[in-house]
Amino acid sequence: MIGKEKEIVGVKLEICANSPYSAVQAQLGGASRVEFCQNLENGGITPSYGQIKRARQLLQIGMHVLIRPRGGDFVYTDDEFEEMKMDISFCKEAGCDGVVIGILCKDGRVDLKRNASLVELAKPMTVVFHRAFDRTNNPAEALEDIIGLGFNRILTSGLRNTAVEGVQLLKELIMQADGRIEIMPGAGVNAGNILDILAHTNATAIHSSAKISIDSQMTFESDALAGMNEPTLQTSRALVAELKDLLESRK
Repeated sequence: MIGKEKEIVGVKLEICANSPYSAVQAQLGGASRVEFCQNLENGGITPSYGQIKRARQLLQIGMHVLIRPRGGDFVYTDDEFEEMKMDISFCKEAGCDGVVIGILCKDGRVDLKRNASLVELAKPMTVVFHRAFDRTNNPAEALEDIIGLGFNRILTSGLRNTAVEGVQLLKELIMQADGRIEIMPGAGVNAGNILDILAHTNATAIHSSAKISIDSQMTFESDALAGMNEPTLQTSRALVAELKDLLESRK
């Protein structure tokens, strides 16, 4: 299935969803597409095969799967690299619209050889370079490398903790890209800042988690055991709809 990515007054709204349920909430709220992952508490990693297949069954909008074998840095072992290739192949077989990847060298440069291999393997899916970009040592050079590798989009906060803090670099990257690749601001995007970020950067896509915390449903408590009963995160349909309404207000 190929998801339909509807623009909202010239902007595509991407929601980071960490489960099939969250992905459906994003769709019901009016998102253009989802970045599908799990374990948002650790920055997001690759979801399970079952989660990917179920989400694909439920979604009519675009679905791009995060290919990240673990949290932490973006320098990977040979075994982790092989795992990433297997996950990309499965996403292609499952009918996903795209994958979200990013591998760096230890010195903060883009790993040209390994990324090229993954981009080639992912075709004809859309390929997104994720926030590994925000750990590069030279963003202008990294941008040119990523364009040369054939990526379709970059998710970035402008090398800062949030997109609000990184708006000036985001604007400069969009100007440098000059339509050769889509630069999508993300990190800390919410109803209070989405319009300002778009106005400052002239971005045509924006990324938000639109998440809420859900308390455990357990009524039984054990004072002798810590953990395994923590709140979980999920996408809020209402927060997604609020973002969509704000984008529509720009008419």
